[in-house]
Amino acid sequence: MQNAKATCTGACHGGEHDLQRVERSTEVLTAEHRIIETVLEALEKLAQTAETSALADWAKAIDFLRNFADKCHHLKEETLLFPTLEEHGIPREGGPIGMMLAEHEEGRGFVRAMAAAVDTGARDVLRREATAYIRLLRQHILKEDEVLFQMADSILSAEEQQKLLRDFEEHELREIGPGFHEKYLQIARDLT
Repeated sequence: MQNAKATCTGACHGGEHDLQRVERSTEVLTAEHRIIETVLEALEKLAQTAETSALADWAKAIDFLRNFADKCHHLKEETLLFPTLEEHGIPREGGPIGMMLAEHEEGRGFVRAMAAAVDTGARDVLRREATAYIRLLRQHILKEDEVLFQMADSILSAEEQQKLLRDFEEHELREIGPGFHEKYLQIARDLT
């Protein structure tokens, strides 16, 4: 079987998406986690220097979190991966999927609070909300990488993985359009 091309994975590994081939949907999501972690590191530095850091840098980080981490990454999980795992008996309520969804919502709340703090210049709020968000997302990524994605890889067939890869690519084209990854990878580089 020929592997599906995954737009994000190539972009996440330096923009060679036409050459990059992956076999599992979790490879795409894991590669996105590494990019998100670089922005979390930059956000941590902003929080440590909240009194003097440029609000424009905070705005860039928030833009990245809203669009790359949430609109691209989390929505792939929520609308494509998680429902597929539920079809295989991994429960939403009282299970790992429900926990991941709750953490996505909690993270969105922190990002909204940071955005409001940028608008008002409330640097103490920026520091507090960013610190809480960083802690949440680092733990969240670890749970997905070490538990949920391992479960997915053990229960999804090669055909299901390929379907998810195609669905990921369609999601990106439909929801966020061409050039999206390059734009947000540049933001990540700018922040670091």
